[in-house]
Amino acid sequence: MRKDLPDNIVEEISVAVVLEKESPEHKEWCVYVINQKNDDISNVLITSKGYGTKNEQEVKTSILRHMIPLIKRNSFAKVEVIDEQVFGLNNEYWISYYIGKEIYDKKFIFLPESIVESNFIKIPLVNKPGVMIGN
Repeated sequence: MRKDLPDNIVEEISVAVVLEKESPEHKEWCVYVINQKNDDISNVLITSKGYGTKNEQEVKTSILRHMIPLIKRNSFAKVEVIDEQVFGLNNEYWISYYIGKEIYDKKFIFLPESIVESNFIKIPLVNKPGVMIGN
């Protein structure tokens, strides 16, 4: 049961939507998990989905699941390519991972219209522009 799980606090783990490539006709965006811990994280499970309202209609995207066996300390891993058309929705990434035998999990949500150039920063370790959630 959930009450039996430890209250492990997720720190130094972030999710970023990164502008990977840009041309006058097209922008390519990717989602990354960034591990700024001094520990490796393993068995990283990520579920992603989009939901919200578009043109006054409820919209839900498919739920995608990704597994990354290991993200080394002070490193990152590409999760998926993301289409600009879903930036007007809530984009949710739920991440679970292990450090040793301890499990951690956290939900990261990019709110509608939060992935805009005025919110760009240089994403740590990836060294590309994008929007990041986490610490």
